[in-house]
Amino acid sequence: MLELRNVVKSYEDKPLLTDISFTVSQGETICLLGASGSGKSTILRMIAGLDFPERGAILLNSLDLAQTPPHLRDFGLVFQDYGLFPHLNVFDNIAFGLRMRNVPVDEIKQRVSVLLEQVNLSGFDSRKVTDLSGGEQQRVALARALAPSPRLLMFDEPLGALDRSLKEDLLNEIRGILHKTKIPAIYVTHDQEEAFTIADRILVLHEGTIIRDGMPSEIWKDPQSAFVAKLLGIGNVIDGEVVEVNKVKTVFGVFALDCKKRVGEKAQLLITVGDGKGEEIQLTVEDVLFKQDQFQVKGRGELLIHMKDAPRIGDVITVRVQVKCLS
Repeated sequence: MLELRNVVKSYEDKPLLTDISFTVSQGETICLLGASGSGKSTILRMIAGLDFPERGAILLNSLDLAQTPPHLRDFGLVFQDYGLFPHLNVFDNIAFGLRMRNVPVDEIKQRVSVLLEQVNLSGFDSRKVTDLSGGEQQRVALARALAPSPRLLMFDEPLGALDRSLKEDLLNEIRGILHKTKIPAIYVTHDQEEAFTIADRILVLHEGTIIRDGMPSEIWKDPQSAFVAKLLGIGNVIDGEVVEVNKVKTVFGVFALDCKKRVGEKAQLLITVGDGKGEEIQLTVEDVLFKQDQFQVKGRGELLIHMKDAPRIGDVITVRVQVKCLS
């Protein structure tokens, strides 16, 4: 098991990571999700041994890695820019790490053959990597990272350069390979769809702090903070004010909610369209946009809802919603 314990890191005398603590268990894939500059890649660099925390510890199976150089940590890395050797063919790129470990030639051939099949590149052995598509190059990079049977795999925005259809296909393949091999993995992305597809557990980073840690389904049902709800596009975040004990006033009316705040304090609420339960609110339709198999309807207060049938702009519609307080 990998463990980060109270890790702290600064950049140019400003806090970059504050009290970062989490674990990665055998066979578990966690995703570090956050905007650019939130500290995701720095965490990977420290785990890899390419950077060092100012305080805190990084442990593998309870052993501190502080004195272990990168090449002895036995971790695999997959990057957005592939990091392949352009002068080597597919076979030699995948075999590189095995040769560095003096693995016997016959064993290398067998291992590379298995990996090529695993990443759907059988028969590509002698191809130049520069002749491959982006998706094919990323498959080679994945096979190369898997070749030495690493103790941990780390992915740093690996699909950022690919188009949507390629990204979806490769993401599902990576997920299947990780589940089959049981290699623990850390996947870094700013893309919430990638995070929800690949992760067993998501850690949301904001300004160098983990503000939410949970399974995808848990986070979707209960984002807990306005930042997480906005990042993931969960419902609508609106402002309110506590006007009485357990009563919050908004542009859509007063809701009976306990937001753990005093009278006069501001509150942020999450509004989602209910399933026949919750509060009724009225909306004047300001805009309608077709989205795949449904319509996105915008009402006052920038409230967005999705409907099967399109209302007309200017219509007043009644919508049943669920309302929660956010921290």
